[in-house]
Amino acid sequence: MRTPIFFLGLLLSVCGFAADSVLAPFVQREELAGAVALVASKDKVLNVTTVGFADIEAKKPMQADSVFWIASQSKGITATAVMMLVDEGKLSLNDPVEKYLPEFTDQQVAAGKDKTVARARSITIRDLLSHVSGLPFKSAEEQPTLDGLPLAAAVKTYAKAPLATQPGAHYQYSNAGINTAARVLEVVSGMAYEEFMDKRLFGPLGMKDTTFWPNAEQVSRLAKTYKPDASKKKLTLGGLGQLQADLTDHAHRFPMPAGGLFSTAKDVSIFCRMLLNGGELDGRRYLSAAALKELSTRQTPKELKESYGLGLAVGPDFFGHGGAQATGMEVRTKDGLVIVWMVQHQGFPGKGGQAQGEFKKWAVKEFGAK
Repeated sequence: MRTPIFFLGLLLSVCGFAADSVLAPFVQREELAGAVALVASKDKVLNVTTVGFADIEAKKPMQADSVFWIASQSKGITATAVMMLVDEGKLSLNDPVEKYLPEFTDQQVAAGKDKTVARARSITIRDLLSHVSGLPFKSAEEQPTLDGLPLAAAVKTYAKAPLATQPGAHYQYSNAGINTAARVLEVVSGMAYEEFMDKRLFGPLGMKDTTFWPNAEQVSRLAKTYKPDASKKKLTLGGLGQLQADLTDHAHRFPMPAGGLFSTAKDVSIFCRMLLNGGELDGRRYLSAAALKELSTRQTPKELKESYGLGLAVGPDFFGHGGAQATGMEVRTKDGLVIVWMVQHQGFPGKGGQAQGEFKKWAVKEFGAK
């Protein structure tokens, strides 16, 4: 993929030349297909930079409204929805899962080949959202894609198998845990998970391009996926192999709370700005301060090395999450910034994986709290 000089003009965004100068070299070296990178404060978007291509072969430039599969960034958004019900007193983080889903009653724990032992305690909602439930990443029935089972059916498959570890004892990154929490949301709210998300979060926030089923127009804006070729030096087409091919298919594709969302940089920034603003945006409150603190501070036991909140990775002065195709969102509380990184990559040739970090450094230097 040698980029002719004629097309280099397409690589550079009209806003933020400094950011373009940081990112365009990665595209020119064929280490990055394209990206939409956004910086915001709690009040507004400060910069949107687009570089490279949404479709290299068609020479289709990346646009600010390009659509991306944000995959596991969905986890923090799902956890936020669950915390809205906690705020309303409809459930507690320390409630046992079987209070709402009786199929999890007396679930056993694996103890070697064909052996199980009793659980030391029940799985809690907190365990589900912080990856310490003992549930696996997925069940054997979730094949060949992750979006082929209705949520209630998928969750029943998790309850059938023994837990991998005792609840609370071990961190195991788990789509199954987040999906189970979303099923609890359905039972408690009396509303389908995807309906709750639309009515309580996406609609009110104005996240008009955030969906589990991108429509035909949104698919036309979907950035193609790229990966390193056999030489590991160039880019070649990848794909969305974890999802069914027809993304618009409502009959055979089902919402996946742990990783099914598609979105844009702007939409993700709206969600993150709400979190940075203490759970409120444009005069409407979505989360209490107490709920936001639970969401964005470490929940994993101190004896574990992993630092994870509820649906979000957390550090001393930030929280956020990445996605399977190298997307990312980060709320940097110390700097007063939201940073959104949108790409569609299954790995990078050369130094392409460093592009996100370089953009973050630029953004903090340019806009961070002085």
